Amino acid sequence: MSEMKKIATRDSYGKALVELGKEYDNLVVLDADLAGATKTGTFKAAFPDRFFDCGIAESDMMGVAAGLSTMGLVPFASSFAMFAAGRAYEQVRNSIGYPHLNVKIAASHAGISVGEDGATHQCCEDIALMRTIPGMTVLVPADDVEARKMVRYAYEMEGPVYIRLGRSATPVFHEEDYEFRPGKGEILREGTDAAIVACGIMVPEALDAADTLASEGIHVRVINMGTVKPIDREILVEAAKDCGKIVTVEEHNIIGGLGEAVCAVLAEECPVPVKRIGVNDEFGHSGPAAALLKEFGLSADSIAAAVRAFVK
Repeated sequence: MSEMKKIATRDSYGKALVELGKEYDNLVVLDADLAGATKTGTFKAAFPDRFFDCGIAESDMMGVAAGLSTMGLVPFASSFAMFAAGRAYEQVRNSIGYPHLNVKIAASHAGISVGEDGATHQCCEDIALMRTIPGMTVLVPADDVEARKMVRYAYEMEGPVYIRLGRSATPVFHEEDYEFRPGKGEILREGTDAAIVACGIMVPEALDAADTLASEGIHVRVINMGTVKPIDREILVEAAKDCGKIVTVEEHNIIGGLGEAVCAVLAEECPVPVKRIGVNDEFGHSGPAAALLKEFGLSADSIAAAVRAFVK
């Protein structure tokens, strides 16, 4: 995995906006004075008349996006996850979610891999917040290809969407002909000793962990759950029946995120032992992204060790 080309999904977002902007005149982009970091600056350069810098005022930006959507435009509102999901939660809930408006929220710099920016900017609660809003679709791309496909899907579907993007470059493991299927998980490795269900930048780590375990004779199924809401119930029940044990991996608090979404499905339809790997209900701190992932048990080696112990 380390030899693969690496691209940050926030870069993928910027590229996808430009491509869509060439095709659709009703696509507009809003940002909160972070165009360089969220990569919406590429859209601004290409389509300055369709780019709106709302300043450091995410709550206002969500209101503006809501209004634009009622005029037949498709707004993509962009900021860091801590601000798009956290600071602006009330406006997202009441001004976008409640009237079910056609607004797309792109949140970059999610999770502890934000690194040196520290705990105040390392948003590990955004999936939990967005999952609770009725009718909100929550997408968490695992690499460049999937991110660009998800941005296109978000434009094409009707209704509010939250897309979680990362700061750090991550391996690109999908081919260009990959077809994103909304609401469906993707089996990347086969196995019956256990199943790893991962999302976002944890998917490449899960794949590396699975390869390490395979060399030891432990064969795990790896599922990329790019759509966290609505979640693919069918693929989870099948994995539970085939593998007997499920491990969830997310760069998010284990409370309210992917792990709990998986547990809810399995508790209702096919109860099996589940181990949740994520941020253990604590804040992060400043440090290099790779070192933080290792410290918080989110590196491939840490995942492999946890799965190994769980299986045995």
